[in-house]
Amino acid sequence: MPEPTQIQPSDSRFPYLAALNEAQREAVETLDGPVLVLAGAGTGKTRALTTRLGHLLVTGRATPGQILAVTFTNKAAREMRERVAALLQRPVEGWWLGTFHATAARILRRHAERIGLRSDFTILDTDDQQRLLKQIMAAEGIEDKKAPVRAVLGVIQAWKDKGLTPDKVPGGQAGGLGAELSGRRLLALYEAYQDRLRTLNACDFGDLMLHNLTLFQTCPDILEDYHRRFRYLLVDEYQDINVGQYLWLRLLAQGHKNICCVGDDDQSIYGWRGAEVDNILRFETDFPGAKVVRLERNYRSTGSILAAASGLIAHNKGRLGKTLWTEGEEGEKVRLRGLWDGDAEARFVGEEIEDRQRKGLALSEMAILVRTGAQTRAFEERFITLGLPYRVVGGARFYERLEVRDALAYLKLLVSPRHDLAFERILNKPKRGLGDVTLRHLHTLARAAGISLYESARRMVETDELRPAARRSLADFLANFDRWRGLIDTTPHPELAEILLDESGYTAMWQNDKAPDAPGRLENLKELINAMAEFDTLEGFLEHVALVMELIESEGQDMVSIMTLHAAKGLEFDTVFLPGWEEGLFPSQRSLDESGLRALEEERRLAYVGLTRARTRAIISFAANRLMHGSWAPAIPSRFIDELPKEHIEVESDSGLYGATASGYGFGSGLAESMASGASSERWSPGMERARQRAKGRDSFIEVTAQVIETPSGDGFAKGSRVFHQKFGYGRVMKLEGDRLDIEFDKAGRKKVIASFVQPAGGAG
Repeated sequence: MPEPTQIQPSDSRFPYLAALNEAQREAVETLDGPVLVLAGAGTGKTRALTTRLGHLLVTGRATPGQILAVTFTNKAAREMRERVAALLQRPVEGWWLGTFHATAARILRRHAERIGLRSDFTILDTDDQQRLLKQIMAAEGIEDKKAPVRAVLGVIQAWKDKGLTPDKVPGGQAGGLGAELSGRRLLALYEAYQDRLRTLNACDFGDLMLHNLTLFQTCPDILEDYHRRFRYLLVDEYQDINVGQYLWLRLLAQGHKNICCVGDDDQSIYGWRGAEVDNILRFETDFPGAKVVRLERNYRSTGSILAAASGLIAHNKGRLGKTLWTEGEEGEKVRLRGLWDGDAEARFVGEEIEDRQRKGLALSEMAILVRTGAQTRAFEERFITLGLPYRVVGGARFYERLEVRDALAYLKLLVSPRHDLAFERILNKPKRGLGDVTLRHLHTLARAAGISLYESARRMVETDELRPAARRSLADFLANFDRWRGLIDTTPHPELAEILLDESGYTAMWQNDKAPDAPGRLENLKELINAMAEFDTLEGFLEHVALVMELIESEGQDMVSIMTLHAAKGLEFDTVFLPGWEEGLFPSQRSLDESGLRALEEERRLAYVGLTRARTRAIISFAANRLMHGSWAPAIPSRFIDELPKEHIEVESDSGLYGATASGYGFGSGLAESMASGASSERWSPGMERARQRAKGRDSFIEVTAQVIETPSGDGFAKGSRVFHQKFGYGRVMKLEGDRLDIEFDKAGRKKVIASFVQPAGGAG
């Protein structure tokens, strides 16, 4: 192996090195052997990585085809390719640069026959995966209602992320999904699913890496070929790799051992999707003699923001350690603001944004970073009131989210039984055995009689048009709405919405769903209930939502960004608002309950990521009270607030709202208590005042009047008429009741049907 070329700072052969700081240059010039580049937030990681790639080519250490560089996103791969081309002043062809999935697919197509596939295999998307697994589960007699397909697929993908084929899943990891699906049956489904994929000459995204591992582990000639091929490996965002990707990289690195991994253990925030921070923590153990280079000079944030972030993350035990610094100005201290409730927090943020806008700062330079998607609702509502343009990054606006739209459809149908679109949306959500066939029957009758789908359903359940199971299910559906509608006058509408979602089975549907996004959907449903509490009537709330949905985002408009902390990674803004720093919300109680200390450290890394998105201004806020399920509950400031270094934080209290100020530091729950004790009832938000009035039984109610719909008189059929029905065949009318006919069919016996579903039999019979 050649000795590293010694390059002096004045070496004119490599002018691009002059733009690097000392640590970046060390990362670029240490070409041989394993190298771990610990790149802190805003330290020029991409510049160092792309310069290293270019330097390998310029120095002749490798040809493009001898370099494998893997990233997590196509965007990162594209940026890397463009930067290297700019550095070399020419495009680079023939190298292996792409995402983990794209690279694994490229390798797999070259050797597909070695694992029982053809090279033209197809890669199934999520919908196709679910459809295929659903067929397999149905063949095994497993109902989707008891073991949701999404949940089963989630378990299978988790095994694949760990590099586990069906025969390698340890008994202790089989787990299962409750009483309905044991670990043994789950493994059998996994095996059947893999067999079916091979039969179809297909694989899913998890298979790309899994099949690569099988190739490398069972075909030494193939692995040896790639050892010869790749002289240098470069890996971006190493802290985010899962176990399968880790094993894949280790196998490839056994050749020349020239592997350079760039990452930040302090920004490992994707444990919920399989990322293992331990992979980066044990790099020096996996690769003895590895060189560790720390990029700590930050080019993004002020000194105060960096000091606050570094002081916070220092409380994590599972880290390799580094401290960010800057040669820039110290800047403002990180502001910490305590507020009475969520409404006050949204008003505060809105006022701050308007103030910055008046001073000339673009809205696009400001962002609100929340822990959960449900938190966006309060800010969206406030910005709509203020007329502040905004975008929700990485997700739909609150009222456009699937589960929120479903819940709204239930409420719309409750208030207005003639709302056909709402009826269609929730008829089979959750699944009730009322699919396309039932809906087609209802539409046919509704069109013929000029009535709503809801009224069509009322008539249909009194006939034999539908299968008995579907007829019973439809009757239950209608009976539930009748019962819920009877509660409107006596039950506060937020409570009624909870009853409706619970008794309909919609809440349980998401509770039983094991997909990673299911808990977030449940949080959004809870936030929807909270939103309703701010309106006097259900109708008033639905009208408000309709007006909100009318607002259309204009292309190219200057807008504030609202996003989760996870979605913010890799982005930066001049001003960052970090609301909701309260125990249970951030850190997330659900995460702590599931994973304990590991989750706490990941939550702290998430806080670190949030702080380091800010260039000049970071504002943390928390509320003393939160509306939960329509009831107010006291909130405790996040433990992360106590961990912020006092000398870099400016603590504020809203003296206009509270009689007590937040003096001192290290308050824990004391600030919330002092704020609560110093607040007067006159300062309550409108939403809280309405909630208090409802608690006293002074809530408004909605008056629903019954609609009288005239029914046809049998469409001209007379008693004794011969008729034909598409399903039941020929028969004779025995009795007429409005548009319903009692018919004795020749083969099907006595049935009740709707007149519009039969036709005169002419001379038949």
